[in-house]
Amino acid sequence: MRPVERVYTPEDLRELDAQRDLGTPGTPPYTRGIHETGYRGKLWTMRQFAGFGTPEQTNQRFKYLLEQGQTGLSVAFDLPTLMGYDSDDPLSEGEVGKCGVAVSSLADMETLFDGIPLADVTTSMTINAPAHVIFAMYLAVAKKQGADWKSISGTIQNDILKEYIAQKEWIYPPRPSIRLITDGFKFCAREVPRWNSISISGYHIREAGATAAQELAFTLRDGIEYVQAGIEAGMDVDEFAPRLSFFFNAHNDFFEEIAKYRAARKIWYNTMRDRFHAKNPRSLMLRTHGQTAGVSLTARQPYNNVVRVAIQALAAVLGGTQSLHTNSLDETLALPSEHAVTIALRTQQIIAYESGVANTVDPLAGSYFLERLTLDLEKECLDYFEKIDAMGGMVAAIERGYPQREIQESAYQFQKAVERKDKIIVGVNDYIATNDPPIEVLYIDHTVAERQNEKLAKLRKERDQKAVARTLQALHQAATGTENLMPRLLDCVEAYCTLTEICGELKTVFGVYEEPVI
Repeated sequence: MRPVERVYTPEDLRELDAQRDLGTPGTPPYTRGIHETGYRGKLWTMRQFAGFGTPEQTNQRFKYLLEQGQTGLSVAFDLPTLMGYDSDDPLSEGEVGKCGVAVSSLADMETLFDGIPLADVTTSMTINAPAHVIFAMYLAVAKKQGADWKSISGTIQNDILKEYIAQKEWIYPPRPSIRLITDGFKFCAREVPRWNSISISGYHIREAGATAAQELAFTLRDGIEYVQAGIEAGMDVDEFAPRLSFFFNAHNDFFEEIAKYRAARKIWYNTMRDRFHAKNPRSLMLRTHGQTAGVSLTARQPYNNVVRVAIQALAAVLGGTQSLHTNSLDETLALPSEHAVTIALRTQQIIAYESGVANTVDPLAGSYFLERLTLDLEKECLDYFEKIDAMGGMVAAIERGYPQREIQESAYQFQKAVERKDKIIVGVNDYIATNDPPIEVLYIDHTVAERQNEKLAKLRKERDQKAVARTLQALHQAATGTENLMPRLLDCVEAYCTLTEICGELKTVFGVYEEPVI
């Protein structure tokens, strides 16, 4: 745990230069926020992460959340989809629809967004290894709805480096995976200019056990790697950098989390200006989504999680996030129930409309403690940058297992602190209740897989098999060369090729990643 002094004074900020390190809201280095008016001009997007079972079930949850005042959609996919497998693949057995919605083809995506005009809603999709296939499906649905690609907006996570570091849901090795990402940069810059083609994610790094400083450092260093890859792929930095977005955790240490968001904006501004010589102001601004800490939720006394989420959400808002997901009280036990997700959404709405924190921009600026924390996190982050640069960059560091080992050690030390009761988790290692009543949770049964498998069998029987074979072969040929793969992926999904078929074709060219022993 970070040592904290009893009291902070002006002496702790002797090296702080207010103009250089803080500025004003909406001006470099954006420590105090990227918008001059903060939330007075526009509240953060309330984007509840949702997805379970079949596309039909998730479609109904989306519509419910929009009716309750949610202002953006966020899609959770099940494990088979995240790994590039169809619902009827033998490796999908027992996992279909369990941790998110099952999507195996364009037909599923059409059902998922049935009755939801994509021209009028922003959508975030949390998927990485097969992100470009899923994105192609989304674009195909938008096209069928008559939406103009130039006007639709949203985000695809598409951050494969953090998969190798923390979440472990990969398909291909790092270098061909980054080729797919830069293909997406080029395609979006030309065809879908309002779409965020990547959401560089510290959330899962933190969930794996990283400290706030490690989350900050590894996330931003991943971002540097992607910017460098885009430039090496022949793009001007200002051609794609304005559509890069980030995704950070909002954890329990209230002031540290606020400082982390502020430090992130300052570091990214300085990096884009000095390292990459970006000129477009939007290339210099770090835009981020926040999500409360899933790993902090407890199965014991689950209603305590409502309090945890409220504190974490408030930290993200005071830190200046552009959009936010608040976890539900039952998410450590199952996917959220309708009752629990409504409480989570109401938490955001109460913060927005009742707490008064949106009335002024960066209200904690100038606090001796907060500004000291911001400077300390910046220094720790830049120290990590130096070490990773010396290794040859983030891909090289991942191949050596460096960030993985750092996170493992932090997770181990945290667990030891909990066991020693140096770190109190209410209801877990202290203040334990012996008569905790069970709560109702959402249960996904085996009929989800059965229904999905029936739909896939029907799809394969009715589609144009010649178009399937032709588009898959064209994708294979393009993957062996340097052609941008997004148009070929669009051809495949519009021919109703399935996720397994498309990812399998790319595996024959790119291979499959095997993690080194650490």
